[in-house]
Amino acid sequence: MKADSVTEKAVKAVLDKFAESYARRDLNSAMSLIAPDADVVIYGTGADEKRVGPEEIKAQFERDWAQIEEPALEYKWISISAAGNVAWAAIDAVFKGKMDGRNLKFQSRVTEVLEKREDRWLIVQGHFSFPDQSQFFD
Repeated sequence: MKADSVTEKAVKAVLDKFAESYARRDLNSAMSLIAPDADVVIYGTGADEKRVGPEEIKAQFERDWAQIEEPALEYKWISISAAGNVAWAAIDAVFKGKMDGRNLKFQSRVTEVLEKREDRWLIVQGHFSFPDQSQFFD
């Protein structure tokens, strides 16, 4: 079910802060948006990128930043739904960065599940993927 406007605005603020934190390589800011639970899960785009718990997620962010320069996540479309204190977002995005001096740009998909705890929304599960690029035509 579509989130009400208050929930949608609050969840969008978390998503925007995450994109900003990631681009700035600000580990503390990014982690402040992730639930501190041992079972919080983030899937990355790599075959080995299933991260469970805050320490593994921190290590993944650090690994990402060691591999790519100037990371950026630009949201193109967002759908936010909610029920009670749980919200979920489906996002079409563009992931940008630089690797070995080359500018990279990938169509991306992101899903996030957030839980409202007291007055804060925290990410409890995330998934990042790149759709099959051969299906895109310019």
